[in-house]
Amino acid sequence: MKIILDLDACQGYACCMMEAPSVFDLDESAGKAILLQDEPSEELRTQAETAARACPAKAIRVENG
Repeated sequence: MKIILDLDACQGYACCMMEAPSVFDLDESAGKAILLQDEPSEELRTQAETAARACPAKAIRVENG
């Protein structure tokens, strides 16, 4: 699994961080999400997919691979 974070689209809502705190954090100085893991283990897939759906800016994609 690979996580794609579009920083141009990210608005810093931090929904991703709330849904998948092992995968995402918030760079408070930039006001944008940051990836803690761009290729997390499969056991975090549900959290990552929930974070992608929760993002109001649609800045997150979860891909296989």
